[in-house]
Amino acid sequence: MMKKIETIPVAQKDENILYLGELFCGPGGIAKGAISATIKDSSLKFSHLWATDYDSDTCETYRQNICPDKPESVVCQDIRTYDLNSFQKFGKIDCLAFGFPCNDFSVVGEQKGVKGTYGPLYSYGINVLKICKPKFFLAENVGGLKSANEGKAITKIFNAMRNAGYRIYPNLYKFEEYGVPQARHRIIIVGVRKDLPYEFEIPSPKGYKLKTCKDAIEKPPIKKDAPNNETTVQSKKVVERLKYIKPGENAFTANIPDELKINVRGAKISQIYKRLDPSKPAYTVTGSGGGGTHIYHWKENRALTNRERARLQTFPDDYIFFGTKESVRKQIGMAVPCEGAKIIFEAILKTLAGIKYDCVKPNIEE
Repeated sequence: MMKKIETIPVAQKDENILYLGELFCGPGGIAKGAISATIKDSSLKFSHLWATDYDSDTCETYRQNICPDKPESVVCQDIRTYDLNSFQKFGKIDCLAFGFPCNDFSVVGEQKGVKGTYGPLYSYGINVLKICKPKFFLAENVGGLKSANEGKAITKIFNAMRNAGYRIYPNLYKFEEYGVPQARHRIIIVGVRKDLPYEFEIPSPKGYKLKTCKDAIEKPPIKKDAPNNETTVQSKKVVERLKYIKPGENAFTANIPDELKINVRGAKISQIYKRLDPSKPAYTVTGSGGGGTHIYHWKENRALTNRERARLQTFPDDYIFFGTKESVRKQIGMAVPCEGAKIIFEAILKTLAGIKYDCVKPNIEE
């Protein structure tokens, strides 16, 4: 006997609203970009329908900022133990977004790719595509996906997406080229269901102005009592070390006295005690923070606050993150920049509306 799926009442379908479901939703960078997306001469827009993540702080952040009136639409559970058919109780989605966990595809550390703990999680996105059959999807991962498993991982993932019934349009986006104040390079794959007549094109970075980390953090100034703006207490030794590190330098490139140098064996990660260069976008914001990887102010002898990090990820100041300071730091670092996601979702809206826009050739060969 087939299991009956209970449905949750949803508003009558508005043909101008595209409903979004999201796996591995994080704190809501993709969702914020989607629901903020608008295009001229069209009333098409995105609306949240459901989302899921395994981390309770992350889910609370998502609920309070994306869907405070529908907290039950965020499922806080490990996707590996959840009945994927149950997503249908929320209604039909038009788009599935899944920034599948990237730990095993990162260029930092050991690359296990599809053989690792997190690599296989992309398959849950594939299964939801088969079950829910949305019109299109947006999948996100790190640039290291290209080289994982000697390039076999990305081929396997692309083939799985095609076999699920989608034409795919992958591209390595360098978000600093699109006005995001951070050098963040991510593979974004847009998929369109094969029975639909739409051909997605990669939006061009032409016309976007380079934004420096200094401008992002200082214009406008962050209010002292802004949420998630607590400073990190730096030890006396760290403060002394930072005094010798110039903007853009790190603990290994700066001229630091011997007693303040870091004694490490093996690789010298360039982001260790690295100060921002105020004339450039920030280097990549990550979810880590130990061992001198917090991201350091270009002038003041301290790590950035979480609110400053959120500015680099283009979250608005009224976007409140929940959890401990360490949990919030991780949430921000793992997110997709809202403004970067917004640009891609606006290109999707234009595609559906038949509106032409500046585009470029994809930089990933299929």
